[in-house]
Amino acid sequence: MNITNSMYLQHFGLTDPPFRITPHPAFFFGGGRRSEVLAALRYAVLHGEGLVKVVGEVGSGKTMLCRMLLEQLAGDADLVFMPHPLLERDEILDAIAAELGLPAVTGYAGARVQALQLALIERFGRGRRVVVVVDEAHAMQLQSLETIRLLSNLDHGHDKLLQIVLFGQPELDQRLKNYELRQFSERITHAFSLQPLRRDELSAYLEFRLRAAGYCGPQPFSAAALRQIAGSAEGLVRRANILADKALLAAYAEGAHAVTRRHARAAVADCGYRRSGLPCRMLGALAAFRFRHA
Repeated sequence: MNITNSMYLQHFGLTDPPFRITPHPAFFFGGGRRSEVLAALRYAVLHGEGLVKVVGEVGSGKTMLCRMLLEQLAGDADLVFMPHPLLERDEILDAIAAELGLPAVTGYAGARVQALQLALIERFGRGRRVVVVVDEAHAMQLQSLETIRLLSNLDHGHDKLLQIVLFGQPELDQRLKNYELRQFSERITHAFSLQPLRRDELSAYLEFRLRAAGYCGPQPFSAAALRQIAGSAEGLVRRANILADKALLAAYAEGAHAVTRRHARAAVADCGYRRSGLPCRMLGALAAFRFRHA
């Protein structure tokens, strides 16, 4: 942590950066039905529900939810996490085998699937579930989705050998309307949707993040600042994180401890968010104070 970052934390009495956009379990906010979705996801996976889908807009908190699910399942299942969906059929099979520590199988796909099925049956016999979690599933190619569908068919008696959870943007729903994917859609047993946070939930979210980062004082964001941030964030937590961080930086640059509407407006102007979701720009006056969340 550099000196500027350390001064930023000290200024607001923080022990950690409160609005970093990288997922961290300590900063998981259960409001906006996030806790309910997480609990339902865990139940579906651990009770053999097969193929499960989670859809949410860009910046709605899918990756955080995905990481929380992986953390909660760690002691109860053998996990395969696929953060890069641009894999072809053989690469998907190889990735699953590698994550499970299985010996590599060469040759045609049928031999690889058969070897994987035998390994899954052996684990099933030991009471171990295997869960495959795919992030950014909306970017998967048609053949890759078909591979996932075929893997979801693997069973032993009446029990599924693989539990598969797909996280994706709304484009995933649009893709699954494709006639060629109708068999895939029919196999989805549970579908969850992450909705944007309401304004009152967003206010609670920002305060929760501050408290999780060690903040002990009164709410630093004024009601007007919260309205400004909420209006531009449109309920998306990633936007809210970026805007709140920039507003805090604007207050810090002035030596203030309260975030006013003016600070929030500077953050909104810096990001230039519109309905189309334009990327943030750096505000020159705050460049020296910008927090590096690496």
